[in-house]
Amino acid sequence: MSHMTVNQRNQFERIDLSVPSTGVQLRGKRALTVTTLIGFALVAVMAYASIERLDSWHRIVVLAAIVLTVIGAMIALNPNRRA
Repeated sequence: MSHMTVNQRNQFERIDLSVPSTGVQLRGKRALTVTTLIGFALVAVMAYASIERLDSWHRIVVLAAIVLTVIGAMIALNPNRRA
């Protein structure tokens, strides 16, 4: 190890977050479930409100373009995506 650079040494000493003993530990699922349900309800209310406001096809096209752009960004920025 004496002939390694700092970057090479850091790769060996890096913590592996896929091992169950390291990384984020979740103690209870109740808070996660409640937060998820609140999030889904909020998204549903906002989707209903936005659909009610769409009175012309121009606004529908713009909203669809925004949604498709967000989905494309989510796919492009996915850390598990294979190149």
